[in-house]
Formats: sequence, structure tokens, C-alpha cells
Amino acid sequence: MGVKGFKDGLLEILFPKVCVVCGHSLSVSENVICVECLCSKFEETIPQGPVTSEGILLPEGIQFQHALWTFDKGGYLQELLHQLKYHRITGVGIDIGRQLAESLLRNSLYKEFSTEPYLLLPVPLHYRKRRMRGYNQAYYIAKGISDVTNADIIPLKTVLRTKNTLTQTGFTLEKRRLNIENAFKIADVDAIKDKNIMIVDDVFTTGSTSFELASVLKASKCDKIGIATIAQA
Repeated sequence: MGVKGFKDGLLEILFPKVCVVCGHSLSVSENVICVECLCSKFEETIPQGPVTSEGILLPEGIQFQHALWTFDKGGYLQELLHQLKYHRITGVGIDIGRQLAESLLRNSLYKEFSTEPYLLLPVPLHYRKRRMRGYNQAYYIAKGISDVTNADIIPLKTVLRTKNTLTQTGFTLEKRRLNIENAFKIADVDAIKDKNIMIVDDVFTTGSTSFELASVLKASKCDKIGIATIAQA
């Protein structure tokens, strides 16, 4: 067995891997969420996956907006995203990012978008918030998408969040827009110009954050833009 095999076996006995949603044991092929929970615990936003989420009017220049699941305030999904965002369980982001990618592959608008290479852009955090949290949860969602699609993730300091915005929860649409206005800056325009970019985040509510980021990307002469999130609130 060897020393490593013995240690792994002992750790499995002392600290068995369990699903962060249901608490049941995970198989060798599962990471932090079991397949059963990924497939049955959450409500798909667009079950057939063909178009942009219902009722969303996209600004010019954005080809599609796709959300995997409908946000459930006080439910499984809110708790899952909370674990990803505040408890450093980054494996949650990778697992649900992979699930998001599988859902994207069924979306006809994504299929059109992905006929050419594109880059994944996790919505940036302000450096103070990133330093306090230790990581950007959107990066791990993007990593999960990358695992399935092989799309590259834009380097960390290419796009910056220069405004330390307040949390958008409870804000009106206009207040959200003003809060996020002028929040992003392109630090490396050459990395953006003429590229297709998919913005990645955890929750899509009114779109104010994604739309503001998209406007900055368009000003830097990127080509096509898509938006992919785990939840639609």
C-alpha cells in the first residue's frame, strides 16, 4: 500500500468525504457535491437551455445570458453559495462551475458564441475585499467551466475592480446601477481587444454588475460577450 496509501486510508476513516449538501458519503469520482444533489436538489432556470433567461433584456453587444439554477432564498442553493463565498469551500465553485458548463453546452446561443475561442472572465473583486476573503469565488466557478470547455481564464490583473462597492442586496435597480458605475478598469487592453469574453459570476439579479463590466469591455474593443452565472435571482 505504501505510506501515502496508508495515510489516505486513515484520513478517509477519520474524516470521510461527504457531500456538503446532503451529508452522504461521496464516491471516488465526486468532489464536494454528490451527483444526486447536483441533478435533483436545485431548480433549473431554463430546463431546455435554448435561450437567455426569461424577461431579461440584454444591452447591445451581449450575445447571451445564461443562469444554471433559480435562486432559492433560504434554501439549498443560497446555503451552497454561502459556503463558497464565505467558508473557503472552493471545491463547491469547481463542482457547480462544471455543472454550469454542462448546462451551457445545451444552450443554442452559447453554441453560436463558442464557435470561436473565448476567454472566461470571473467578475473581479476589489483588492480589499479579495484580501479579506482570500480568494474570488467567481474564479472557482470559472475554473469548473474551464475544466469542461477548455476555455482559458483571463489573468487576474487584466481587469480590475477599482471601486469598493457596497453589497447590492436590497438596493433598487437605480441604486444598484449607481453603486456599480465606474467600478471596473481594463489594465491590459491588448488582452481584451478583439477577443470573445464570457463573464462569470455566482448570482445574476438585475444584471447591473455584469452589464457595467460588459460596457467597459466593449469600450476596450472586445468582440462578443456572454454572461454565465450559477443562479438567477
